[in-house]
Amino acid sequence: MIYLDSRHDPARNAKLLASLWNNKISLKEAVQETNELFFQHRIQPPLLQGGKKTYAQHKRAVFSGLLHAAEEFLFAEKAGSYSFDESELKWRKNGDCFPMWKEKLDNEYTALSNGIRKEVNITDFGAVGDGVTDCTKAFEEALNGGYVKVIIPEGTFITRGIRLPSHSMLRGQGKGRTILKLHDEASRSARLITNSQHVKGNSHILVEHMTLNWNVERLKDIEITSAGGHYSSCLTYANVQFGWVNSVEAVNPGLHCFDISSALYNYSGDGFRAKRGSRYIWLNHLTGSGFGDDGITTHHSDYIFISNSHMADPSGRAHKEGFSNSNGIEVDDGSRHVVLMNNSTARCFGGVEIKAHHNSSAAANTQIIGHLSVHDNRSYNFRHIGHHQKEDPESLTACDIRATQLVAIEPVFTSLYKDSSPRALVVSAYRNVVVNHFLAIGDPLYDYQKNPVFALQYRSRNITLKNVIGRYFKRAGTDIRLYGGGNRTDNVRIVDSSFFKSAGVTVTVGAGLTHVEISNLKAVLEHNGKCLDLSPTANVDTHSVRVQQSR
Repeated sequence: MIYLDSRHDPARNAKLLASLWNNKISLKEAVQETNELFFQHRIQPPLLQGGKKTYAQHKRAVFSGLLHAAEEFLFAEKAGSYSFDESELKWRKNGDCFPMWKEKLDNEYTALSNGIRKEVNITDFGAVGDGVTDCTKAFEEALNGGYVKVIIPEGTFITRGIRLPSHSMLRGQGKGRTILKLHDEASRSARLITNSQHVKGNSHILVEHMTLNWNVERLKDIEITSAGGHYSSCLTYANVQFGWVNSVEAVNPGLHCFDISSALYNYSGDGFRAKRGSRYIWLNHLTGSGFGDDGITTHHSDYIFISNSHMADPSGRAHKEGFSNSNGIEVDDGSRHVVLMNNSTARCFGGVEIKAHHNSSAAANTQIIGHLSVHDNRSYNFRHIGHHQKEDPESLTACDIRATQLVAIEPVFTSLYKDSSPRALVVSAYRNVVVNHFLAIGDPLYDYQKNPVFALQYRSRNITLKNVIGRYFKRAGTDIRLYGGGNRTDNVRIVDSSFFKSAGVTVTVGAGLTHVEISNLKAVLEHNGKCLDLSPTANVDTHSVRVQQSR
């Protein structure tokens, strides 16, 4: 079976995914099928149907204190509706695709390149790549005023932090060849690279071809390695418009490897996003490991393209031991129009997590096109925390996820989050989710302790699973479980899917679901190789249904 170490080259991901899917259908055809299902069945999320009561409740809470009132005025805005147009895909003749808005970003890259007034070498300002000399001042002088390309030769350059002005390019000689490393005396809150004006904002910033070492070793045995917010990261873009990070490795940050964010995180409540978010950012060919929280994360930002990247082996040290929600790629609070393509993750808590905290708007309109998850605890985890139980408020913003050609290989228990059971997919609280062409491969000898492989639960609605293939989860309790009860999932379609030598129960439908559609669902038994059609009917209206293999 496939094993991806932290040095895996994610440029191989597209070919790996194609080999696992055996090119039975082109990526373009698969994505078009996903989009047809999505727009055919999509329902309006609650936020777009009003939300006045929630806003009134929010105002009472906010204006109870001057600090919160100032926060709303300066940093919070209502989430509102959005258009799908710019986030749709454009296809090249070779079968590659990208979000349509990237054409705007490409034009701005030309503007950035043409606007550079000088190209300098960092060594001209006294920097020495000996791993000892403090080069902070050299970077300040080289970048002063922007409209500059700064070339960094091979070597290890020590700094207490680099702040990039607008219209600046920082270019090394390659991962492992050019290394930027935080000074031993840098604070726990230090960011290795960030933009210079978080509140005012910056534009047109490029970082490429280098390794970023946050130097967590300088903190010795400190238990929690991060200072919160978007501090303590290798690279943070906060309130940046038009930004690029290309072919960069990040190692051992206290918090995140790469954080695309607003000026401040915002927790004004579900239905609100932070002002001053980042827009039009492309992260490509990134690698990261040893991260205290997440490898790549986005917050309150729009139009983010993450491609050909690999995140693996978090330390989890931003959290209390055994309670680390350390994800490879996380699309978090208030993010919108994020496209993930041909990425991979390994040995994280979540491979890809699309989510929000309870007191923030959820990420919305996210697309995943090709992802390889290996030995993550929860390969794909879609949830709005705090909006799960029947007594919780219904999520106003958790909606609109499209995922095509996903692979989950041998999800496992993890010491990162000691009480979390392995899953290939979890959907909680989200509406309008289409997962099409999903390959889940388990270890037939691994003890999944009767847990389900796929879990649709906690008030999720309008979910479509199509072309799901599951194999070898022999010691799981059920392949697909639709949870019932007061916080049940509902309006679920399971279509054209098959399971081979997998769990004893293929689908379990809990109590209280009002509409489940199961069609062309098949399972191959272990002993005689017989293929069974397990579809009970085209439409199931029932309180409790168990579709069970005959042994």
